[in-house]
Amino acid sequence: MKKDEFLQAVKELKRVLESVSFEEIRKVADEIINAFEEGHTLFICGNGGSAADAQHMAAEFVNRFLKERKPLPAIALTTDTSNLTSIANDYSFDEVFEKQLKALARSGDILIGISTSGNSKNVIKAFETAKAIGVKTVGLLGRSGGILKGISDYAIVVNSDSTPRIQEVHIFIIHTICQMVEDAFA
Repeated sequence: MKKDEFLQAVKELKRVLESVSFEEIRKVADEIINAFEEGHTLFICGNGGSAADAQHMAAEFVNRFLKERKPLPAIALTTDTSNLTSIANDYSFDEVFEKQLKALARSGDILIGISTSGNSKNVIKAFETAKAIGVKTVGLLGRSGGILKGISDYAIVVNSDSTPRIQEVHIFIIHTICQMVEDAFA
């Protein structure tokens, strides 16, 4: 990458960040705060880089983000390799998050699905299962939001076709939500 390419990427990142709805981020943070106050759990899932983001977000809640506070119940459905591989082997990779939700989630919990395309089949199936259980769904999405935008209770869409820019903004949104939630508990 050359300096002019870098500066162009920075300009694109700024444009994409400015397109994100702060109001939707605030609503999601408030839902998470309410769920935690009522003793519910936050589940997070995604594939590839989004799986790493799911783990990152869960760790920020269980440990801490910036302030000392009590641990908050967040689980990344992307981390248990025995569950992931047995479900994928015995059934389908499309069911790896859905089956975990069926085992762990209860009405009032929240599921965040992270998908740069908005069309990840296993996240879609997880959202369908979440709805049946009474779990609220949050799509952290890219591009036009895909199928997940239409089935999410809350959809935060990063309006870009560039996967790197979408992922960069996703982590910024994740940190923003973590700070808003932490401020309520610290």
